Amino acid sequence: MPTRILPAVGDADAVRSLTTLLSQLPDAEPVAPVVDSTGLVDTLARLAAESVDELPEVVVVHERIGPVPALELIREVALRFPAVGVILVTTDASPGLFQAAMDYGARGLVALPLSYEELAVRVQAVAQWSTGVRRHLGAGGDVFTGVGGTVVTVSGAKGGVGATLTAVQLALAAQASGRGTALVDMDLQAGDIASYLDVQFRRSVVDLAAINDISPRVLADAVFRHDTGVALLLAPGEGERGEEVTDRAARGIVSALRSRYEVVVVDCGAQLSGAGAAAVEMADVALLVTTPDVVSVRGAKRTVRMWDRLQIRKAEETTVVVNRHSRASEIQPQLIQKITGTAVAATAIPANFKELQGAVDAGRIHQLDNKSVVKQALWGLAGELGLVRSAEGASHRGRPRGDRGSVRFGRRREIGGGG
Repeated sequence: MPTRILPAVGDADAVRSLTTLLSQLPDAEPVAPVVDSTGLVDTLARLAAESVDELPEVVVVHERIGPVPALELIREVALRFPAVGVILVTTDASPGLFQAAMDYGARGLVALPLSYEELAVRVQAVAQWSTGVRRHLGAGGDVFTGVGGTVVTVSGAKGGVGATLTAVQLALAAQASGRGTALVDMDLQAGDIASYLDVQFRRSVVDLAAINDISPRVLADAVFRHDTGVALLLAPGEGERGEEVTDRAARGIVSALRSRYEVVVVDCGAQLSGAGAAAVEMADVALLVTTPDVVSVRGAKRTVRMWDRLQIRKAEETTVVVNRHSRASEIQPQLIQKITGTAVAATAIPANFKELQGAVDAGRIHQLDNKSVVKQALWGLAGELGLVRSAEGASHRGRPRGDRGSVRFGRRREIGGGG
């Protein structure tokens, strides 16, 4: 049976030389190369949705692939598609990089300039390993092979606009519909999810920061299972420890969660950290919450422009959620869309903090009355984004996964409070 090999190479010259050599290998079947990290993950996700047998046995990742760095990309592929063997092609064949590549989940390393003999040996070994894993899966092995869960980040245009409340309610809606859901507090210095849900737990996201290979058991030890069924990964109690969660650590944490939960909601707060930026970059849906006032809308515009300058996310891939909306507001969703250059969610959240105050003060936001217009709007937003699996969510059907940030927008209503 031929070995299917998928090259992931951004450089045109490297593509030609690599595909030429791969085509000369015995029993090799190179497939059309992908030119960036997004293309690779999307291609593997599409194939995995059909069957694990549709996946290539070998993926060859070039060191200059982007925008996600090669090692980070290898870790994501290893976590989400463990039946695929990854080979790193690099000019640096030092023992240090070799060890790092293995730690991140690579099955082999080939030095540049490419050697036919070395490439053939590596591809054969990795293909045999991949075949063995697939036999294990066929025998009922408990290894994750799905396309990965949907990651939604929720950021605030400024503090106090309702980002945390939005994140919590989206997670509750997804879990209530029967989808396994994780809620992550990536507002590392000022996270309030624990207060909103009245929980105390000694572990936090910091406990995963130094771990390169986050196993299911390690992940299970770090999360807290709330009464609602939502898995919580909380911010550290000591805000200064948030610096331990680097962008690299955040990528590993989000990838691990994505491989175990159908929906992952990440509260990134209003201050951009390296960890929050990595989460926003990885997200399938990036929400930016604002209120319909001049200061907040200016903050939203600044955030969108900063994300674009830092190449975290383009404006058209960002969805603004309007909170505390009312028809009497001078600033309406259409104007916010024009100012920010983003899409605006059709579901706006109505201004009615009075119905929220008791639940917020008691730390029981999960017990908010079902008649609450704020809760209804937020759960409607979850349906619009495609996060729920129920008859209720069918009328709010959102975009399919993989089409980052392209929800269609109009208007509706808004959130009262919460940070």
